[in-house]
Amino acid sequence: MKQMTLIADNYLGIVSDISETLAQHKINIENLDAHLVGGMVIIVLEVDQYDHALELLHPFENLKIVTEDAILVKLKNQPGALARITRRFTNAGIGLRSIRFIQRNEEVGLVAISAERSEETLQLIADVLVA
Repeated sequence: MKQMTLIADNYLGIVSDISETLAQHKINIENLDAHLVGGMVIIVLEVDQYDHALELLHPFENLKIVTEDAILVKLKNQPGALARITRRFTNAGIGLRSIRFIQRNEEVGLVAISAERSEETLQLIADVLVA
């Protein structure tokens, strides 16, 4: 799963501008998380046409784009499940860039983890890896 993080000075309408640009080019937003941090907005975005979206957003003024390939894992929905997985990364000396819950029900949760994608990382979580 590919995701991009957009970082920009916050202004009224930034999410509208981004979403309208993508809509005009028939790009579907699959997930969007936006947060204000000081005077900055941080938007984590997943779309159905990743490369095309990058091309369209690149010209936006004062917008920094960080691209990531997220690893999707399936965890039991119980206290400590995320802690056990993140501890594996820590013990292996692999830093995490981002973690997001994608979907959750009473039994399981799907979690997108962004870290260095290497053979070691994939082996580390092979028992919970979705894709």
